[in-house]
Amino acid sequence: MAKFVSTYEKPLSHISLPDWYAKQWELRQNADVKRSEACRLRNSSKTTRSEENITTKWDIYLNNARLTDRLLELSRWRDILDDLLQKLLTEIHSLSDEKANTQKDLENITHPLRIASECISMRDRRRETELTYDEADIELKKELRMIANIYEEFTKRAQTAWEKLNCLEALKFRLNLDIEDKNETIRIDKDNLELDHTSANISYKPGRLVDKTGSITYEVWLDRCRCSKLSAEKELSESYNFREATRVMREHALNVIKAQQDATDYTLRKRIYQTQKGRNEMEWQKLKVQKEMEMLGNEITQLEATLMSKIGVVKCVETRLENRIYRPGSEFCKDDVELGLKKEALQLKKTEENLIKMIEHAKTNYNSLESLLKRIDNNLEDKQHSLNTDVMCLDMRTPLKTGDRARLPNETDRNIVLTHMEKEIPLES
Repeated sequence: MAKFVSTYEKPLSHISLPDWYAKQWELRQNADVKRSEACRLRNSSKTTRSEENITTKWDIYLNNARLTDRLLELSRWRDILDDLLQKLLTEIHSLSDEKANTQKDLENITHPLRIASECISMRDRRRETELTYDEADIELKKELRMIANIYEEFTKRAQTAWEKLNCLEALKFRLNLDIEDKNETIRIDKDNLELDHTSANISYKPGRLVDKTGSITYEVWLDRCRCSKLSAEKELSESYNFREATRVMREHALNVIKAQQDATDYTLRKRIYQTQKGRNEMEWQKLKVQKEMEMLGNEITQLEATLMSKIGVVKCVETRLENRIYRPGSEFCKDDVELGLKKEALQLKKTEENLIKMIEHAKTNYNSLESLLKRIDNNLEDKQHSLNTDVMCLDMRTPLKTGDRARLPNETDRNIVLTHMEKEIPLES
């Protein structure tokens, strides 16, 4: 090369052509490897993206299905509990009515209880000769004990009904709270079901994947729901059985009281009849005694008159005997006349003694009849007092008869109704 030709080169070492080819090959190899890796990565990313999109879609679908199923389950349990709540409200109302009826009957039976006690006190005023432990007294005391026992049973039933109502009220509060919780949960889950990735009210909630709220498991929740249902059904069943038993007991007790009142009234009427019969017997005896006393008084009068009439005869006989003592001499003898006069005097003396004894015996008998008449009069007064007492007891018990059991205007109509004779009596023309 000529000296006047100038050349300029970089002050770097030049590589040889083989090295240049070697570098080209290396770059080509690296490019192929990188492209291959990029293609695999791209394909893998596309597969991953598709799979994740599908997984996300299915997760959203399944969770939406789970939310729907959960809403259905919550709605079903809410409807079950709501139905139990309605039954519970009905049962509370029915039990309250039954408690009110029991308390009303409890107040009502105080009246027959007081009347029975007053009747016993009234009949205890009978006088000594009529103060007996008769059937009426037994039935009245039986009625008093029965009503007292029923009063005590009604009191216990009312107290138990009050306790049952408290239990039902507490159960109603728990059911209301449970239903409100389920309604709130349903509202929350419905809102969650309506949410999607395009909703405006979504944001990141850090820390929600860590359970720090102390929530219970599904099994525990289901057991609680079942326990609430079973508890409500048990309380409803017990309350229904108690209410029906109370109603049956109350009606049976009232029927028993009515039956016992009828039995007591029957024994009182029977005792009144017996007392009237005894009084009528005593009045008949009084009439007979009075008649006998009148006849006996007449007989005593006649006996005394007869005794008085014998005085002149005795005087006459004794005078004759006295006069015949003065017969002279041998005429003073015991002849038939003297013997007859003496016999007549002795007979008159014996007659006077007999009449006196008869008069004394008659007067004694008259005095006995007079005492008996006084006793009969006292017995009649006692029987009349006892009769008035029993009639007053019946009158006191009249307010106990109400409705079909009310007393009719007269006993004839009552007997017609009791014997069902209204069909046998011909109609008045």
